[in-house]
Amino acid sequence: MNASELLANSLSPDAAIRQNATSQLENAAQVDYSSYVGHLSKVLADESSASHIRTAAGLALKNSLYSRDYNRQTEYNKRWLEQLTPAVKDTVKQELLQTLASTQAKTAVDAGQVISSIAAVELQATQWPDLIQTLLGFVSQTANVGLRVATLQTIGFICESVKPEVLAAQSNEILTAVVQGARSDEPNKDVKLSALRALYNSLEFVRDNMENEGERNYLMQVVCEATQHPTTEVQVAAFECLVRIMGLYYDKMGFYMERALFGLTSLGMKHAEEAVALQAIEFWSTVCEEEIELALEAVEAVEEYGEPPARESKHFAKIALPEILPIILQLLTRQEEDADEDEWNISMAAGTCLSLLARATGDQIVQPVIPFIEANIKSQDWHLREAAVMAFGSILDGPDPAALAPLVDQALPILLPMMQDENINVKDTTAWTLGCICDMMATNLKNEAHIHGLVSVLTAGVEDKPRISANCSWSLMNLVEQLHSSTDDGVTPQSGPLSPYYSNIVGALMRITEKPTNEANYRTSAYEALSSYVSHAPLDALQSVSDVTLVILARQEQLLAMQSELLGIDDRTNWNELQSNFCSIIISVIRKLNGDIKPLTERIMINALNLTKSAGKQSTVLEDAFLLVGTMASAIETDMQAYVGPFLEPLLHAIQSTEDSQLCTVAIGVIGDICRSLGEQAGVYAPGFMTTLYQTLQSTTLNRNVKISVLSCFGDIALAIGAGFVPFLDTAMGVLKQAGELTADENDYDMIDYVQSLREGIVEAFVGIVTALKSGQRGTMILPWVPTILELLQRALTDEEKTETLVKLSVGLIGDLADTFRGGELREALMQEWVINSWKIKGRGYSADTKKTLKWAKEMVKGATYVQG
Repeated sequence: MNASELLANSLSPDAAIRQNATSQLENAAQVDYSSYVGHLSKVLADESSASHIRTAAGLALKNSLYSRDYNRQTEYNKRWLEQLTPAVKDTVKQELLQTLASTQAKTAVDAGQVISSIAAVELQATQWPDLIQTLLGFVSQTANVGLRVATLQTIGFICESVKPEVLAAQSNEILTAVVQGARSDEPNKDVKLSALRALYNSLEFVRDNMENEGERNYLMQVVCEATQHPTTEVQVAAFECLVRIMGLYYDKMGFYMERALFGLTSLGMKHAEEAVALQAIEFWSTVCEEEIELALEAVEAVEEYGEPPARESKHFAKIALPEILPIILQLLTRQEEDADEDEWNISMAAGTCLSLLARATGDQIVQPVIPFIEANIKSQDWHLREAAVMAFGSILDGPDPAALAPLVDQALPILLPMMQDENINVKDTTAWTLGCICDMMATNLKNEAHIHGLVSVLTAGVEDKPRISANCSWSLMNLVEQLHSSTDDGVTPQSGPLSPYYSNIVGALMRITEKPTNEANYRTSAYEALSSYVSHAPLDALQSVSDVTLVILARQEQLLAMQSELLGIDDRTNWNELQSNFCSIIISVIRKLNGDIKPLTERIMINALNLTKSAGKQSTVLEDAFLLVGTMASAIETDMQAYVGPFLEPLLHAIQSTEDSQLCTVAIGVIGDICRSLGEQAGVYAPGFMTTLYQTLQSTTLNRNVKISVLSCFGDIALAIGAGFVPFLDTAMGVLKQAGELTADENDYDMIDYVQSLREGIVEAFVGIVTALKSGQRGTMILPWVPTILELLQRALTDEEKTETLVKLSVGLIGDLADTFRGGELREALMQEWVINSWKIKGRGYSADTKKTLKWAKEMVKGATYVQG
């Protein structure tokens, strides 16, 4: 193929030419991958080629090596490792390494990204052993600045894309190279910047080096010195490294906080350059996040186990609070009049840091903040007013609510009128602060006048500008969720604190949901709040729920009738968004009314069916329609039989749409809902369900997490149809056995987590099948498969990485087996050492429910292994 010509055409403004070239490139990769990568690497390495063509070649190469999808990435790895000869791979790699010295800096970066993609494949397969040494050799070529920069960038890409455990063995060499480039005596700014960015990406796998005091001191010295570099970009990169070091090595930072970091970050937060100040603020946010987590761990250790925590907080935030708090408060006043809400800025960062400081320091923060609020909340300068309100809202989560309650009582008479402030930023922040009060302090609002005042300003506020409306809807949602929570037994109370206002609140929200636009998500926020008012309605407000239901159904029907009139992507987006909102409300109504929804069943199900026909194959609206169907099935139970038929085709098609993993997962969940609702009546649909699930498992594009849902669904079907599952038993158990044989490399943490989740899904299926056959008087049918089941349970329960959920499921299944075979059929199997040791499992923080399951299973096994003499 003429690679340069195809690459040029793939960038053509002519859609037909572009599509044709792209198709030819994709076909070339499939037909002859060896020639494909060979041609592309030559174009990338060719200094006479145009820069944009070389970039296209680099991108195509990278895309043939990297995918976010796990299954596709596995295919790409296999293709590179198995389809290419060593000679071809060596040639490609040499050309890429040579391209790092390109006079076109962008091309050198492109080559570095491809090198990192190959490294991610080969280093894990213990190939390309000399790569790091080769790159280190390039870094030492001081005469070629461009090569040094490109190589350091490449090392950074490799550190980012290759798993830390794979690179750990070469951490010394990598660290030496990047630290050398970041030293204060490095004259070239670009080299220093690339070195710091590479260092940032390498920090996770240099734990052994950070354990060595001498090496740690040197690294910290280099990074701290870099924060004082005259170039802003270098300062930012250095502070980014400090942020990550604090997150990864908090326990080692006591000495450095005292000697350097406190002073550097305090100055950094005052820096004139916003990018530098943002990273210095982020440093303290990271400190707080670490200390919040450590405080939670300490409480758990004491309350659950009566022992000291494994790690102790150094209380950096509490110690530094008197010095850093005034800086943070001052930074709150650096707002911009017309700031983009989506653009992170100094005042936003300061507000977030203040919230984290409140959670990390608790009551200690309240008194130092009050003078700032009192001095500025009535200021003529809107910057100061808004900062004062932001400060108050930011300290509501962390300190003792009882200590804050008097302050809230004093603040509300001041805050409520500020919803009429002349400045939109002040009004917006006031609405947000009222939302925080409703979220965290609502139960402390003893004064009926306060509730009345809040409801009045918030229902008026939803009619304000979109961004203020969105915050008011959020505030109203928080208010009902905090004041109208259900009783412990789930029974809906007769009345609630908001009952007198329910009709007005719902009416105000309904008016916003009628708006034709959704700027700042204000219409969506109103729908979300409305959903909460439906879910939390007391008995004396059910008329409001009824009114909402009828209006929403009418809107849904009207919009469905307009489907053919949609003209462009904006119309379709708006249509999808509204249909999702409608489904959300109707789902809340169904859950609220449960069986009382039956009079509206026909209408709801017809709308849902029409929605599946109109939504489009991959629309999220289709997911919402299926979720609605599943919710309805749970509510009307066996009455669902009349409605299953029309939904089968779209439902089974969605399950086979494995390229859309979310839709596939939702559809599988609906099968479970339908089976649970119909019970044995689901038997007529079981062959179609099981066949489709088997076919889905065979798909090459199936997301591995969806596989867990498929396997677990076997158990749902079995539980529903009982003995009717016998025809599917052997095939299902064979599939589960094969899936259960998967193990994870001890260094592959993602795979370890996946295997645990997979085992949970498999055991759930086993539980369903065993229970179904036992209840259907066909328990003996499972006997040949007991060794398979116990083999998986042994692996699960003896795995150090086992989760509490897996422990509970596994011991519960052992108990189910023992209860099924009480005649001693499994006596020897259940007296194995690993089973006996299962009763001794004492996980940290296991719930009372898990402990109860352990006790029950032990009793079942005792009964099944006892032989009367």
